[in-house]
Amino acid sequence: MAVKEITDRLMDIRFDLITAKQKNDLPAVEKRGNVNIYRLGLGFSLLDKLLLPFHGAIFALRLNKENHYDFFWCIMVTFASGAAYVANFFQKKVPIILTLQEGDSEKHLQYRWLGLIDLSWKLALKRSGALTAISTYLLDRARRLGYIGKAEIIPNGVNIKKFASNVQSRALDKGNITLITTSRLVEKNGIKDIINALKFLPNVKLRILGAGPLESELKLLATGLLVEFVGHVSQDEIPKYLHEAHIFVRPSLSEGMGNSFIEAMAAGLPVIATPVGGIPDFLKDGETGLFCEVDNPKSIVDKVMEYINNPELTARIVENASKMVRERYDWNLIAREMKSRVFDKV
Repeated sequence: MAVKEITDRLMDIRFDLITAKQKNDLPAVEKRGNVNIYRLGLGFSLLDKLLLPFHGAIFALRLNKENHYDFFWCIMVTFASGAAYVANFFQKKVPIILTLQEGDSEKHLQYRWLGLIDLSWKLALKRSGALTAISTYLLDRARRLGYIGKAEIIPNGVNIKKFASNVQSRALDKGNITLITTSRLVEKNGIKDIINALKFLPNVKLRILGAGPLESELKLLATGLLVEFVGHVSQDEIPKYLHEAHIFVRPSLSEGMGNSFIEAMAAGLPVIATPVGGIPDFLKDGETGLFCEVDNPKSIVDKVMEYINNPELTARIVENASKMVRERYDWNLIAREMKSRVFDKV
Protein backbone atom coordinates (compact mmCIF):
# COMPACT_ATOMS: atom_id res chain seq x y z
CA MET A 1 0.00 0.00 0.00
CA ALA A 2 2.83 2.41 0.87
CA VAL A 3 4.42 1.87 -2.55
CA LYS A 4 1.11 2.53 -4.32
CA GLU A 5 0.26 5.65 -2.30
CA ILE A 6 3.74 7.15 -2.72
CA THR A 7 4.21 6.37 -6.42
CA ASP A 8 0.71 7.65 -7.23
CA ARG A 9 1.83 11.05 -5.95
CA LEU A 10 5.27 11.18 -7.62
CA MET A 11 4.30 11.23 -11.26
CA ASP A 12 7.60 12.81 -12.31
CA ILE A 13 9.47 9.62 -11.36
CA ARG A 14 9.12 6.41 -13.37
CA PHE A 15 9.15 3.19 -11.37
CA ASP A 16 9.70 -0.40 -12.52
CA LEU A 17 8.60 -2.94 -9.92
CA ILE A 18 9.98 -6.49 -9.79
CA THR A 19 8.10 -9.03 -7.70
CA ALA A 20 7.16 -12.71 -7.61
CA LYS A 21 4.18 -13.88 -9.66
CA GLN A 22 2.94 -16.44 -7.07
CA LYS A 23 -0.52 -16.82 -8.69
CA ASN A 24 -1.23 -18.05 -12.20
CA ASP A 25 -4.08 -15.61 -12.78
CA LEU A 26 -1.86 -12.54 -12.35
CA PRO A 27 -0.43 -10.90 -15.50
CA ALA A 28 3.33 -11.14 -16.00
CA VAL A 29 3.48 -7.47 -17.01
CA GLU A 30 1.10 -4.72 -15.93
CA LYS A 31 1.11 -0.93 -15.66
CA ARG A 32 -0.53 0.84 -12.72
CA GLY A 33 -0.20 4.59 -12.53
CA ASN A 34 3.44 5.35 -13.34
CA VAL A 35 4.62 1.91 -12.19
CA ASN A 36 5.51 -0.89 -14.61
CA ILE A 37 4.99 -4.16 -12.73
CA TYR A 38 6.99 -7.27 -13.68
CA ARG A 39 5.88 -10.50 -12.00
CA LEU A 40 8.47 -13.25 -12.31
CA GLY A 41 7.99 -16.99 -11.91
CA LEU A 42 5.58 -19.77 -12.81
CA GLY A 43 2.76 -18.91 -10.45
CA PHE A 44 3.87 -21.16 -7.58
CA SER A 45 4.02 -19.14 -4.37
CA LEU A 46 6.99 -20.59 -2.46
CA LEU A 47 9.07 -21.54 -5.50
CA ASP A 48 8.67 -18.10 -7.09
CA LYS A 49 9.75 -16.41 -3.85
CA LEU A 50 12.80 -18.64 -3.35
CA LEU A 51 14.01 -18.04 -6.90
CA LEU A 52 13.28 -14.30 -6.93
CA PRO A 53 16.68 -13.05 -5.62
CA PHE A 54 18.35 -14.71 -8.62
CA HIS A 55 15.64 -14.52 -11.28
CA GLY A 56 14.96 -10.93 -10.21
CA ALA A 57 18.65 -10.02 -10.33
CA ILE A 58 18.97 -11.25 -13.92
CA PHE A 59 15.85 -9.29 -14.87
CA ALA A 60 17.08 -6.15 -13.06
CA LEU A 61 20.43 -6.34 -14.85
CA ARG A 62 18.65 -6.46 -18.21
CA LEU A 63 16.32 -3.58 -17.35
CA ASN A 64 19.18 -1.47 -16.02
CA LYS A 65 21.03 -1.75 -19.33
CA GLU A 66 17.98 -0.25 -21.00
CA ASN A 67 16.93 2.31 -18.39
CA HIS A 68 20.10 3.27 -16.46
CA TYR A 69 18.37 3.47 -13.08
CA ASP A 70 19.13 6.27 -10.63
CA PHE A 71 18.44 3.94 -7.70
CA PHE A 72 17.03 0.62 -6.57
CA TRP A 73 14.29 1.00 -3.94
CA CYS A 74 14.04 -2.14 -1.81
CA ILE A 75 10.87 -2.59 0.26
CA MET A 76 11.77 -4.57 3.40
CA VAL A 77 14.52 -7.17 3.66
CA THR A 78 12.80 -9.75 1.45
CA PHE A 79 13.39 -12.21 -1.37
CA ALA A 80 12.42 -9.43 -3.80
CA SER A 81 14.81 -6.83 -2.40
CA GLY A 82 17.55 -9.46 -2.46
CA ALA A 83 17.48 -9.20 -6.26
CA ALA A 84 18.89 -5.66 -6.11
CA TYR A 85 21.83 -6.68 -3.92
CA VAL A 86 22.64 -9.71 -6.10
CA ALA A 87 22.43 -7.60 -9.29
CA ASN A 88 24.94 -5.11 -7.91
CA PHE A 89 27.60 -7.85 -7.74
CA PHE A 90 27.57 -8.00 -11.55
CA GLN A 91 27.40 -4.36 -12.64
CA LYS A 92 28.49 -0.86 -11.73
CA LYS A 93 26.65 -0.45 -8.45
CA VAL A 94 23.28 1.27 -8.53
CA PRO A 95 22.59 3.13 -5.24
CA ILE A 96 20.23 1.14 -3.02
CA ILE A 97 17.54 2.69 -0.83
CA LEU A 98 16.20 0.22 1.73
CA THR A 99 12.82 0.90 3.36
CA LEU A 100 12.12 -1.04 6.56
CA GLN A 101 8.41 -1.88 6.91
CA GLU A 102 8.68 -5.07 8.97
CA GLY A 103 6.20 -5.72 11.76
CA ASP A 104 7.54 -9.00 13.11
CA SER A 105 8.72 -9.56 16.67
CA GLU A 106 12.37 -9.39 17.67
CA LYS A 107 12.28 -13.14 18.35
CA HIS A 108 10.96 -13.82 14.85
CA LEU A 109 13.58 -11.62 13.20
CA GLN A 110 16.45 -13.11 15.20
CA TYR A 111 15.69 -16.82 15.17
CA ARG A 112 13.34 -17.78 12.35
CA TRP A 113 14.91 -19.82 9.56
CA LEU A 114 17.90 -20.61 11.84
CA GLY A 115 18.83 -16.94 12.09
CA LEU A 116 18.95 -16.34 8.32
CA ILE A 117 16.52 -13.41 8.58
CA ASP A 118 18.79 -11.65 11.06
CA LEU A 119 21.82 -12.38 8.87
CA SER A 120 20.02 -11.07 5.77
CA TRP A 121 19.29 -7.81 7.65
CA LYS A 122 22.98 -7.36 8.45
CA LEU A 123 24.04 -8.04 4.87
CA ALA A 124 21.37 -5.74 3.39
CA LEU A 125 22.14 -2.89 5.81
CA LYS A 126 25.86 -3.11 5.02
CA ARG A 127 25.19 -2.73 1.28
CA SER A 128 22.49 -0.01 1.39
CA GLY A 129 23.38 3.54 0.50
CA ALA A 130 20.36 5.08 2.23
CA LEU A 131 17.80 3.82 4.70
CA THR A 132 14.24 4.78 5.59
CA ALA A 133 12.21 3.26 8.41
CA ILE A 134 8.54 3.65 9.23
CA SER A 135 9.25 3.93 12.97
CA THR A 136 11.89 4.74 15.56
CA TYR A 137 11.78 1.10 16.63
CA LEU A 138 12.90 -0.16 13.20
CA LEU A 139 15.58 2.49 12.80
CA ASP A 140 16.97 1.66 16.24
CA ARG A 141 17.08 -2.01 15.27
CA ALA A 142 19.03 -1.16 12.11
CA ARG A 143 21.51 0.87 14.17
CA ARG A 144 21.94 -2.01 16.64
CA LEU A 145 22.77 -4.28 13.71
CA GLY A 146 25.53 -1.94 12.60
CA TYR A 147 23.99 0.46 10.07
CA ILE A 148 25.88 3.77 10.15
CA GLY A 149 24.76 5.44 6.91
CA LYS A 150 22.13 8.03 6.01
CA ALA A 151 18.73 7.29 7.50
CA GLU A 152 15.30 8.91 7.74
CA ILE A 153 12.16 8.01 9.65
CA ILE A 154 9.31 8.34 7.17
CA PRO A 155 6.14 6.66 8.45
CA ASN A 156 3.29 5.20 6.49
CA GLY A 157 0.26 7.43 6.07
CA VAL A 158 -3.46 7.53 5.53
CA ASN A 159 -5.82 8.95 2.94
CA ILE A 160 -7.33 11.60 5.21
CA LYS A 161 -10.22 12.46 2.92
CA LYS A 162 -11.30 8.84 2.50
CA PHE A 163 -11.19 7.88 6.17
CA ALA A 164 -12.42 11.12 7.76
CA SER A 165 -15.44 11.63 5.51
CA ASN A 166 -18.86 11.19 7.10
CA VAL A 167 -17.39 10.94 10.59
CA GLN A 168 -19.97 11.75 13.23
CA SER A 169 -19.70 12.15 16.98
CA ARG A 170 -20.02 8.76 18.66
CA ALA A 171 -21.68 8.68 22.06
CA LEU A 172 -20.45 5.64 24.00
CA ASP A 173 -23.60 4.03 25.36
CA LYS A 174 -22.79 1.15 27.76
CA GLY A 175 -25.63 -0.88 26.28
CA ASN A 176 -24.54 -0.43 22.66
CA ILE A 177 -20.79 -0.58 22.07
CA THR A 178 -19.07 -2.08 19.03
CA LEU A 179 -15.33 -2.72 19.19
CA ILE A 180 -13.51 -3.15 15.89
CA THR A 181 -10.15 -4.53 14.88
CA THR A 182 -8.64 -4.72 11.40
CA SER A 183 -5.78 -7.15 11.01
CA ARG A 184 -4.61 -10.46 9.66
CA LEU A 185 -5.76 -13.30 11.87
CA VAL A 186 -2.31 -14.18 13.16
CA GLU A 187 -0.84 -14.57 16.65
CA LYS A 188 1.06 -11.28 16.72
CA ASN A 189 -2.11 -9.17 16.47
CA GLY A 190 -3.51 -10.34 19.81
CA ILE A 191 -7.06 -11.05 18.63
CA LYS A 192 -7.48 -13.85 21.18
CA ASP A 193 -7.05 -11.26 23.93
CA ILE A 194 -9.88 -9.10 22.55
CA ILE A 195 -12.22 -12.08 22.34
CA ASN A 196 -11.33 -13.13 25.89
CA ALA A 197 -11.96 -9.56 27.07
CA LEU A 198 -15.55 -9.79 25.82
CA LYS A 199 -16.28 -12.34 28.58
CA PHE A 200 -16.09 -9.40 31.00
CA LEU A 201 -17.94 -6.93 28.77
CA PRO A 202 -21.62 -7.92 28.55
CA ASN A 203 -23.53 -6.53 25.56
CA VAL A 204 -20.31 -5.32 23.91
CA LYS A 205 -19.89 -6.49 20.30
CA LEU A 206 -16.66 -7.13 18.41
CA ARG A 207 -16.31 -6.85 14.63
CA ILE A 208 -13.17 -8.41 13.14
CA LEU A 209 -12.02 -7.37 9.66
CA GLY A 210 -9.42 -9.63 8.13
CA ALA A 211 -8.55 -13.24 7.29
CA GLY A 212 -5.73 -15.55 8.23
CA PRO A 213 -4.60 -18.94 9.55
CA LEU A 214 -6.15 -18.52 13.02
CA GLU A 215 -9.70 -18.03 11.72
CA SER A 216 -11.09 -21.44 12.78
CA GLU A 217 -9.44 -21.28 16.20
CA LEU A 218 -10.72 -17.76 16.85
CA LYS A 219 -14.26 -18.63 15.78
CA LEU A 220 -14.27 -21.53 18.24
CA LEU A 221 -12.98 -19.25 21.01
CA ALA A 222 -15.75 -16.73 20.23
CA THR A 223 -18.57 -19.27 20.67
CA GLY A 224 -21.40 -17.68 22.65
CA LEU A 225 -19.95 -14.17 22.42
CA LEU A 226 -21.02 -11.20 20.28
CA VAL A 227 -18.31 -11.52 17.64
CA GLU A 228 -18.71 -10.95 13.90
CA PHE A 229 -16.03 -12.23 11.52
CA VAL A 230 -16.35 -10.07 8.42
CA GLY A 231 -13.42 -11.64 6.53
CA HIS A 232 -11.15 -9.86 4.10
CA VAL A 233 -12.27 -6.31 3.35
CA SER A 234 -10.84 -4.11 0.60
CA GLN A 235 -9.09 -0.88 1.54
CA ASP A 236 -11.95 1.10 0.02
CA GLU A 237 -14.51 -0.60 2.28
CA ILE A 238 -12.66 -0.23 5.60
CA PRO A 239 -13.78 3.38 6.33
CA LYS A 240 -17.44 2.33 6.24
CA TYR A 241 -16.88 -0.26 8.96
CA LEU A 242 -14.80 2.11 11.08
CA HIS A 243 -17.54 4.75 10.94
CA GLU A 244 -20.05 2.21 12.27
CA ALA A 245 -17.91 1.23 15.29
CA HIS A 246 -17.14 2.95 18.60
CA ILE A 247 -13.65 1.86 19.78
CA PHE A 248 -10.69 0.43 17.85
CA VAL A 249 -8.68 -2.28 19.65
CA ARG A 250 -5.53 -4.09 18.56
CA PRO A 251 -3.40 -5.50 21.42
CA SER A 252 -0.38 -6.34 19.24
CA LEU A 253 2.48 -8.50 20.43
CA SER A 254 4.75 -6.77 17.88
CA GLU A 255 4.30 -3.95 15.36
CA GLY A 256 6.59 -2.14 12.93
CA MET A 257 4.19 0.79 12.93
CA GLY A 258 0.57 -0.24 12.27
CA ASN A 259 -1.39 1.57 9.56
CA SER A 260 -4.65 0.33 11.04
CA PHE A 261 -4.22 2.52 14.12
CA ILE A 262 -3.65 5.64 12.03
CA GLU A 263 -6.69 4.84 9.87
CA ALA A 264 -8.87 4.40 12.97
CA MET A 265 -7.67 7.73 14.36
CA ALA A 266 -8.41 9.44 11.05
CA ALA A 267 -11.92 7.96 11.20
CA GLY A 268 -12.51 9.51 14.63
CA LEU A 269 -12.27 6.35 16.74
CA PRO A 270 -10.63 6.20 20.18
CA VAL A 271 -7.84 3.62 20.04
CA ILE A 272 -6.60 0.96 22.46
CA ALA A 273 -3.16 -0.52 21.70
CA THR A 274 -0.08 -2.01 23.33
CA PRO A 275 3.19 -0.04 23.78
CA VAL A 276 5.22 -2.27 21.45
CA GLY A 277 7.37 -1.68 18.36
CA GLY A 278 6.58 1.53 16.50
CA ILE A 279 3.24 2.25 18.17
CA PRO A 280 4.64 4.72 20.77
CA ASP A 281 5.72 6.99 17.88
CA PHE A 282 2.10 8.09 17.44
CA LEU A 283 0.15 6.84 20.46
CA LYS A 284 0.77 8.78 23.66
CA ASP A 285 -1.15 7.27 26.56
CA GLY A 286 -4.01 9.52 27.63
CA GLU A 287 -3.32 11.97 24.78
CA THR A 288 -3.87 10.19 21.44
CA GLY A 289 -5.05 6.81 22.73
CA LEU A 290 -4.89 4.39 25.65
CA PHE A 291 -2.34 1.66 26.22
CA CYS A 292 -3.36 -1.79 27.43
CA GLU A 293 -0.95 -4.50 28.50
CA VAL A 294 0.38 -7.27 26.26
CA ASP A 295 -1.29 -10.67 26.80
CA ASN A 296 -3.77 -9.23 29.31
CA PRO A 297 -7.48 -9.33 28.33
CA LYS A 298 -8.48 -7.76 31.66
CA SER A 299 -6.37 -4.73 30.77
CA ILE A 300 -8.41 -4.33 27.57
CA VAL A 301 -11.59 -4.42 29.65
CA ASP A 302 -10.25 -1.65 31.89
CA LYS A 303 -9.42 0.60 28.93
CA VAL A 304 -12.79 0.05 27.23
CA MET A 305 -14.51 1.03 30.48
CA GLU A 306 -12.21 4.06 30.85
CA TYR A 307 -13.42 5.35 27.48
CA ILE A 308 -17.06 4.62 28.33
CA ASN A 309 -16.94 6.21 31.78
CA ASN A 310 -14.93 9.30 30.78
CA PRO A 311 -16.60 11.01 27.80
CA GLU A 312 -14.50 14.16 28.20
CA LEU A 313 -11.27 12.13 28.09
CA THR A 314 -12.54 10.19 25.08
CA ALA A 315 -13.46 13.37 23.19
CA ARG A 316 -10.09 14.94 23.92
CA ILE A 317 -8.19 11.84 22.79
CA VAL A 318 -10.19 11.62 19.55
CA GLU A 319 -9.59 15.31 18.81
CA ASN A 320 -5.86 15.09 19.57
CA ALA A 321 -5.40 11.95 17.48
CA SER A 322 -7.35 13.32 14.51
CA LYS A 323 -5.29 16.52 14.54
CA MET A 324 -2.01 14.58 14.76
CA VAL A 325 -2.94 12.35 11.83
CA ARG A 326 -3.90 15.33 9.64
CA GLU A 327 -0.65 17.14 10.41
CA ARG A 328 1.83 14.23 10.27
CA TYR A 329 0.39 11.22 8.46
CA ASP A 330 -1.32 12.46 5.29
CA TRP A 331 -0.02 10.47 2.29
CA ASN A 332 0.51 13.73 0.36
CA LEU A 333 2.97 14.84 3.04
CA ILE A 334 4.63 11.42 3.26
CA ALA A 335 5.19 11.29 -0.53
CA ARG A 336 6.72 14.79 -0.56
CA GLU A 337 9.05 13.87 2.28
CA MET A 338 10.11 10.65 0.58
CA LYS A 339 11.03 12.60 -2.54
CA SER A 340 12.75 15.58 -0.92
CA ARG A 341 14.53 13.77 1.91
CA VAL A 342 15.45 10.54 0.13
CA PHE A 343 14.96 10.19 -3.64
CA ASP A 344 16.29 13.66 -4.53
CA LYS A 345 19.43 13.09 -2.44
CA VAL A 346 20.55 9.76 -3.89
